[in-house]
Amino acid sequence: MSLSKLFILRALFEAPAHGYEIARRVADMTKGCCSPTEGTVYPVLRDFEIGGYVTRAEEVVGGRTRKIYTLTAKGRDALKTALIAWAEASRALESASRDLFPGATGPHAPQDSCCSPSTVTDTGVSSS
Repeated sequence: MSLSKLFILRALFEAPAHGYEIARRVADMTKGCCSPTEGTVYPVLRDFEIGGYVTRAEEVVGGRTRKIYTLTAKGRDALKTALIAWAEASRALESASRDLFPGATGPHAPQDSCCSPSTVTDTGVSSS
């Protein structure tokens, strides 16, 4: 599962939300490292709905219809599985790269360098 998809599920774990709110939550929780656009969020939500990971309801707010997405039990299970897999991958990556750039990984790494908006796309993958 891509990081963007994981963050979208994580955002819905907090509470049901519409696409714009989900994108805002993802940007907030990643401190801007992953800032998906609505053009990224809605296709993922559509796929999640087809797969049974979220449900969709509509509500009218200020005369406009909003699609509100809610995480299902299957979505919670997928989130848990993805979090475990990404944690294992992160540990392996840190271990494999520790000797290449001592001090550049782990809890003491500078936060600005890894989450700079200029080097990270909405998928969480470096664009350089």
